[in-house]
Amino acid sequence: MSKGRILVVDDNPNLLELIRMRLESAEFEVMATADEEQATQALKEQLFDLCIVDLMLANGDGLTLMDEFRSINPDVPTIILTAHGSIENAVEAMRRGAYTYVTKPFEPADLLLQIERALENRKLNSEIKRLKEILNERYDFANIIARSGKMRAILDVVTRIAKLDSTVHIHGDSGTGKELIAKAIHIASDRKDKPFVALNCAALPESLLESELFGHEKGAFTGAVKSTRGLFTQAHGGTLFLDEIGDMPRATQSKLLRVLQERQFYPVGSEIPMEVDVRVIVATNKDLEDQVRKGLFRDDLFYRIHVIPIFLPPLRERKDDIMPLVEYFLRKYGEHMKKGSERLDAGSAAQIDDA
Repeated sequence: MSKGRILVVDDNPNLLELIRMRLESAEFEVMATADEEQATQALKEQLFDLCIVDLMLANGDGLTLMDEFRSINPDVPTIILTAHGSIENAVEAMRRGAYTYVTKPFEPADLLLQIERALENRKLNSEIKRLKEILNERYDFANIIARSGKMRAILDVVTRIAKLDSTVHIHGDSGTGKELIAKAIHIASDRKDKPFVALNCAALPESLLESELFGHEKGAFTGAVKSTRGLFTQAHGGTLFLDEIGDMPRATQSKLLRVLQERQFYPVGSEIPMEVDVRVIVATNKDLEDQVRKGLFRDDLFYRIHVIPIFLPPLRERKDDIMPLVEYFLRKYGEHMKKGSERLDAGSAAQIDDA
């Protein structure tokens, strides 16, 4: 089993081959290249755990290349190699985001040690990030109010379908908790350690929505001063939640359909397809079947996303949840305003029970 995927960039072919052989013998997968553009393209298209970059390259310097790598994927650590060791270079490399700095010539064991430390540090940072997300979920979302039979039935469905990879279509009025249910599905799934990425399709104009979803190449349009990873790429391995999908323009709908069918897409301005492993959950407050009849929503996309439908009833249809919700928000905002745990008086509580 591979211990990780490493991208190595050095213009010395002998050293490049030596590093590749040493790392592969240590059970790493390695892509070794002297071509900076090839390295940059590989990082856009593939997932790497670590980059090793020579400070002095034939067509530029390693720190500039590292900056480009960080703009593509800031979570991948970089080790800088140099035969021009100095305190100034070391400080500059670390200041600009390098994990560490190794001076040539080096002992292979020393490089392997730095690689192990970098990967361990990345794993630790990922775990800290994941725990923070779990804590945020726990305090902000995990207290799903489900006293009513309808909500308990919905949570039972969530439990049963969470570990599937099928697309989920959540329908309900605004404010019924569609994103809350989407996050509950994600957290209960095998993808819980990977990103949960959300997008409100109604919040962006058509001209920006495609770039936001699929990313774009540098120069793809006016203002595209650098290549950008889209939300599909950011959600790789995890879950992408598309809220208000009923407001997605038809042109973008066709591109989304391609991703759902083929699990690949083209960033704006690129001719190279990118493969992605993402579970998609969509939500809307619109009647998509009616939208299909009116020609506003593609029927083939509707059937592609309407695999597991979940309907969230409005609060007026689950009155048993009103009192627990009131108590929850009184407690939450009472603590936020430093007023302690506020409670309803008996008269107000009776009125709610009689509603």
